Amino acid sequence: MPTATYAGRQVTVNDEGFFEHPQDWTEAMAPEIAASAGIDHLGEDHWRVIKFMRTQYEQTGSGPTVRLLGKSSGVSVKELYALFPKGPAKLAAKIAGIPKPRGCI
Repeated sequence: MPTATYAGRQVTVNDEGFFEHPQDWTEAMAPEIAASAGIDHLGEDHWRVIKFMRTQYEQTGSGPTVRLLGKSSGVSVKELYALFPKGPAKLAAKIAGIPKPRGCI
């Protein structure tokens, strides 16, 4: 399995860069993961989505879809695409250290 190093800690990732063990993720890792995806700064709305992603994963075992994010995270779908331009659910899941949500390509 490939590995990546974030915030000075080596973690196991899959071939697409998603964490194999979400419990290894820390908030300190998020800015580095975001930067590697082209997001230079994580603002309040980014964090709202990231925390929502983690909570949904912990409760259901899966990350939410874009539709659920837009309905329940407090950030509209339009804003999600502005915050995470390369696919909100997929990119937010990667930054949040959870597996790629079902249905994401």
